[in-house]
Amino acid sequence: MITITTLAERPELLEDVYAFEGGWPEFMLQDPVAGSLFGRVLEFFPEQCLVATEDGELIAHGRSIPFVFPDEDRTELPAGGWDRVLQWGVSDHRRGRTPTVSSALEINIRPSHLGRGLSHEMLAAMRTSVKAKGHKTLYAPVRPNGKEDARQPMTEYIQQFRDDGLPVDPWLRVHVKAGGRILEVAPTSMVMSGSLDQWREWTGLPFDRTGEVIVPKALVPVHCSVEHDHAVYVEPNVWVQHDL
Repeated sequence: MITITTLAERPELLEDVYAFEGGWPEFMLQDPVAGSLFGRVLEFFPEQCLVATEDGELIAHGRSIPFVFPDEDRTELPAGGWDRVLQWGVSDHRRGRTPTVSSALEINIRPSHLGRGLSHEMLAAMRTSVKAKGHKTLYAPVRPNGKEDARQPMTEYIQQFRDDGLPVDPWLRVHVKAGGRILEVAPTSMVMSGSLDQWREWTGLPFDRTGEVIVPKALVPVHCSVEHDHAVYVEPNVWVQHDL
């Protein structure tokens, strides 16, 4: 039996969340904003962090973050997507501001438990936890990981639908089926940069030519400069809005 609770209710699972391996490619773990702030979400907002267990084993977890929106300097959802909303939420908390909405940050499922409908259950539990905070809106900078053609613009990809009217992308489909509404692309949602040796280590690819490099599981090409010995991956995500 799968049980989903908040981390606030199960604080003993904190170390299991930190040790959880959810199948992310190595290059996706190199975002400096995530490196400095993502762990703070577990510390600052345990009531908005979810843990799913089965037979005592952690099989999935999720995090959302509260923040102030809209505001005088936040009139639109940020193009910086995931990175920016994480910065907003942590900054608001440290300044003692009263948040008005929340944003999903992650739903991470153990690969062995994919295909069991757990993503739907985790999203429903996240909506419930945010609603319990009194927030009427949950945003989500969704990573459409069904996107296989890195050269296809994200703006085109999110316009692809199945015959039943639902998005072709599995994660976008989960959100839409839960009542979410696709808004727009966040073109600079996450940024990962490094030397060419670092990218070779992260991907196993040569990175020996200047130009675009197609990396498995990357949503868009990585920009490589041999002359300057660096490569940069700027990931677009998709803003989805859930009215609670």
